Amino acid sequence: MALRMLYLIFVRLLGLILLLPRADRARDVERLALRHENAVLRRQLGVRPRLTS
Repeated sequence: MALRMLYLIFVRLLGLILLLPRADRARDVERLALRHENAVLRRQLGVRPRLTS
């Protein structure tokens, strides 16, 4: 019983550790998708991006 409990805790912790880098990649993908959507909407509206210096 105790060995099974230790195994389950270990599996859960390993799963959490493996999910941490995925969260960063998912955030980056979401940003890219939002930038693309923004660019498409700007083209549809005919809005030109301002150049900032």
